[in-house]
Amino acid sequence: MTWATGAQRLSAVRRAVFIVEQHVPEALEWDDDDARSIHALAESRTGLPVGTARLLPDGHIGRMAVLREWRRSGVGAALLRSLLGEAASRGHRIVRLNAQVRAIGFYERFGFEAHGPLFDDAGIPHRAMRLNPAAHR
Repeated sequence: MTWATGAQRLSAVRRAVFIVEQHVPEALEWDDDDARSIHALAESRTGLPVGTARLLPDGHIGRMAVLREWRRSGVGAALLRSLLGEAASRGHRIVRLNAQVRAIGFYERFGFEAHGPLFDDAGIPHRAMRLNPAAHR
């Protein structure tokens, strides 16, 4: 989905997770990459948005957010698989992301490897990660 077609639903999840729960300043959450990215949206059986993530044109995955009550239910895995499939179909040989430190284990289960030092993003410790999709099919 594009930002133009899904901004309201996509931003509802990101606002709840990043701005409200994690206290990310609103000015840091919204950027020009939203309009350039492909977005994945997970919905409940009743159609409520419960998770989202985006794939940038350069193969970076970012802004993965799942509402607290939906975590550990497979929503994040489904979002990541969807965007990994999209990345592969677009010919990205390497997929990268910046993981919150507490989520590194989640991404490692999909074959991502952490590299480089810890860094701060919006007051939250992160680490860069990368995956070669061809090596993990």
